[in-house]
Amino acid sequence: MSSQQHPAAPVPSEVGEGLKAAFRAHPAGVAIITAMTPAGPVGLTASSVASVAVDPAAIVFSVTRATGSAGSILSADTFVVHLIDDEHSALAQSFAVSGADRFTPEQGWSSLPTGEPYLAEARAAMRGHTMSTVAVGSSTVVVAEIDEVLLGRPGRPLVYLDRRFHSLPNDQH
Repeated sequence: MSSQQHPAAPVPSEVGEGLKAAFRAHPAGVAIITAMTPAGPVGLTASSVASVAVDPAAIVFSVTRATGSAGSILSADTFVVHLIDDEHSALAQSFAVSGADRFTPEQGWSSLPTGEPYLAEARAAMRGHTMSTVAVGSSTVVVAEIDEVLLGRPGRPLVYLDRRFHSLPNDQH
């Protein structure tokens, strides 16, 4: 294959289409994952973050394509996973599409002493590093050890459901 030709994108199977339909109706929490690279800050929106263990403190998430922001995060020494609330739904949308404004002062970004982009208004921010990765089709699953947890103030939880962001009531007192 010449360097000008690209393989065709995989066509989802009937089971793959069923999987997509099943998860469209299954709400997932929303996170923004950020890292600092030699080219500057990078970030993406993820709805695949889950806790794995407490000793060592570890989470898992997946990213699609190992290029762009996802590739930069995969190659970064450390990154920050921000668990966000409804007040950041527009921010989540901007990190979900290419070319949108990111890391502007108006969005509330600063930097941790270790250099990673940090959203202090997030419900929680977890600074970590990759323990292992597994390639699965066009995605990469990341198991990350958490080095530091910064707890913020809780707001109305944000979930991703049926290709849209939705807020849930905050019942915490």
